[in-house]
Amino acid sequence: MIEVQNMKIAILTPPQLKDDGDFTGNTYVDTAGWAHLRVLFIVGTTDVAAGDAIGSTAEGTAPFVEECDTAGGAYTAVTDAALADAIQYNEDDKLFAIDIDLAKTHKRYMRVNAPHSAAGAVNGSNLAIVGMLSRPSIGPKDAEGQGLTEWIVS
Repeated sequence: MIEVQNMKIAILTPPQLKDDGDFTGNTYVDTAGWAHLRVLFIVGTTDVAAGDAIGSTAEGTAPFVEECDTAGGAYTAVTDAALADAIQYNEDDKLFAIDIDLAKTHKRYMRVNAPHSAAGAVNGSNLAIVGMLSRPSIGPKDAEGQGLTEWIVS
């Protein structure tokens, strides 16, 4: 199997524009049966003034990943699973990633802690967050197993 076909992709925060508040639709990924998780932050255009643009809970806090034993339980921060700092106003159209080795002891469900945008001049910040699971115990065999709606192989 081609390596990218041996992964599952999950939308953690759907693409959206947010001005001065929490991004909506933030959810978790179920990591059962996988040995690695990459959390990919896809930042679009921001019009936030100089300083911090996107963080966790507040724009000044570095975005971080948290974990829980149940989907709806109390989440706690994953050790060393945070960006170096908040995403800045001038980091438009960039990608940021946090890799987590699930072979170490971790809880089953993971998400980004409350993604939040600073106030913009007009629009605020554009963001989407994707979880990319790899190194499965049993590889996915179809579109659904890869987290896809449709899968075309050419």
